[in-house]
Amino acid sequence: MITELNRGAGTTNSTAPAPAADPVVAVFGQQSRVAALPPHLPSGWRMRQLGSIDEVRPGELVLLSGARTEDVRLARTVLPRATRVVALIDEWAPAELVAGVLTAGADVCVRGGHPAILAGHLVACRRRQLAERWAGLDLADNA
Repeated sequence: MITELNRGAGTTNSTAPAPAADPVVAVFGQQSRVAALPPHLPSGWRMRQLGSIDEVRPGELVLLSGARTEDVRLARTVLPRATRVVALIDEWAPAELVAGVLTAGADVCVRGGHPAILAGHLVACRRRQLAERWAGLDLADNA
C-alpha cells in the first residue's frame, strides 16, 4: 500500500511537495552554534548553511540559529506555511524571547544545550512533516 501511494503521489489531493527522502536541515544564522549537530542526526540527514532565508528549498527543515523574534517573523512571511521552522536560542534567554519566537510562528523553540536535544526536536519536526503529508492524502482516490 505504501509503495502504491508513493508511486501515485502525483494523483493525490496533497498540494505540499513531497519531503526529500534524506532530510536537509537548512541553517540560517550562527553556524558555530550547530557545528556539533551532524553526528547526532539520523543517517542520511545533512545540513546546509543558508546565506538568505530565500534560499530554503521545499521540504527542508529550517533551523534559525541564534533566533530572534524578527527572524522567525521574516521566515514565516517568506516561507510556505508547511515549512517547519526551529528556533535555537541561548540557554539563558529570557522567557519573553521564547514566547516571542513561538508567537511569531516557530514550530519549536530550543534553548541551546546538547546537540542531541536539538537533533531530537528536528527528528520530531520531520515526523510531523511526514504525518501531515500522509494525513493530506485522500485514500479514496487511490483505492
